[in-house]
Amino acid sequence: MSNEETSESELVKIEELTPNSRGVNVVVKVVSKGEARDVMGRGGQHRVADALVGDETGCIYLTLWDENIDQINEEETINITNGYVNLFRGNMRLNIGRYGSFKVLEESTIEEVNTENNLSQKRYEQRRRFRPRQSRYGGRRSYQRRRY
Repeated sequence: MSNEETSESELVKIEELTPNSRGVNVVVKVVSKGEARDVMGRGGQHRVADALVGDETGCIYLTLWDENIDQINEEETINITNGYVNLFRGNMRLNIGRYGSFKVLEESTIEEVNTENNLSQKRYEQRRRFRPRQSRYGGRRSYQRRRY
């Protein structure tokens, strides 16, 4: 079985996604797509847009980067292979990522999208990634400063 093909047993429904979902294979319909905006990121300037996608069980925002923005349109049905979910400002987002892919399907198997169950509207507590600041000049770290 090739990487782009997925069997029905591997597909998940939107309502089954969690903030830790990895290797996500899902078929979704694009409900709406926001305007692309320019952001600075690793490797320079990028374009990013959010698309609300879903199935009969729920919906979630899909983050689209650069050339993927122009390849996906509203009302299309897409098959996402090896996607993942992350938290952006405490809300779940579906991502295709570097190792994932998508394919626009000719025939839609999804008639109605359940927009009442929007997973991206639920807030999740994010664990803070804390790395102690290091002094630029080789001295003590600022949080270890002694008071006399």
